[in-house]
Amino acid sequence: MTELATSRPGGETTDSDWSAAVAAIRELAPTGRVLLICHVNPDGDALGSMLGFALGLRRLGVTRLQATFPGAFEVPEPFVELPGVDLLVPESEVWPDPDLVITFDAAASSRLGDLAGRLARARATVVLDHHASNAGFGGINLVDPQAAATSVVAEELLARLDVPLDPQIAECLYVALATDTGSFKFDMTTPRVHEMAARLIATGLRPGEISRRTFDTRPFGAVKLFAEVLARAELEPAAAAGHGLVWTYVTQDDLARHGQRAYVMDALIDPVRTVAEADVAVLIKETGDRTWAVSLRSKGAVDVSAVAVALGGGGHRLAAGYTGHGTPAEVVAGVRELVEQHLLPQG
Repeated sequence: MTELATSRPGGETTDSDWSAAVAAIRELAPTGRVLLICHVNPDGDALGSMLGFALGLRRLGVTRLQATFPGAFEVPEPFVELPGVDLLVPESEVWPDPDLVITFDAAASSRLGDLAGRLARARATVVLDHHASNAGFGGINLVDPQAAATSVVAEELLARLDVPLDPQIAECLYVALATDTGSFKFDMTTPRVHEMAARLIATGLRPGEISRRTFDTRPFGAVKLFAEVLARAELEPAAAAGHGLVWTYVTQDDLARHGQRAYVMDALIDPVRTVAEADVAVLIKETGDRTWAVSLRSKGAVDVSAVAVALGGGGHRLAAGYTGHGTPAEVVAGVRELVEQHLLPQG
């Protein structure tokens, strides 16, 4: 077998990295067991990139193929109609020793939970990601911090494998691109993003229908939950050197009281970050006993990726996250202490 683990940890992805990924897939995928993994509590980019790529592999004739994510086997409601969901298997049914592992949208192996152990058992591993905090935990690392979504990397790799876009692949990649750009309104929405969206739409997609399903539909119980969680939000105008910080939290009891599933918590960061008086927004979501998934957003005054990395997480300059412990007040105290240390230059 050819040497497949050629790329360097971190750094800029080179042509040799792309070539190594193509070689690994062409050598191992036709007859081997191919395992695709995205991060725990998958969002639109994680699932869309992974399923879009899985459908591309299926077009290449790959038959021994699994797609999965760690933790509870629950696909968030906005994504249950994505093409390729039939390829998803729960963590308990994943092959113990796949030949090829490809990961999606995970900035660190810890985001793969117990499935991270599959990387060491595979003959080759390929990491597809766009987080600047990704240090390169795979044998082959395709990490583009300038990409608006992991789906940008996935589309490039599919193109290098000579897989043409079809409506099913395109829908998955479009959902991934739209979710990570906030419906094409975040700072990473570049000409490159719109060019990719145009290619995807040209396959016959209906963007309005996809957007309604992905962004503009939620249960009435979720609306009531949002109202309650937003009502307890706290504004700290003096935080972040006067740029302001707003935060709130949502508990498992909140979810149970309103009859909602965990995925609805993720969308809560959007109304919180719109507060005019705060640059930094913090959403603290209970995942276990004194354990919280913390989402951080900035409008440009603070590098929240640096904050998240300091607390054991990662992400992007204006959007990041980590796992916190303690009470909500203790969690936000840790963020408050760090934001002033990571102010961005104001031009």
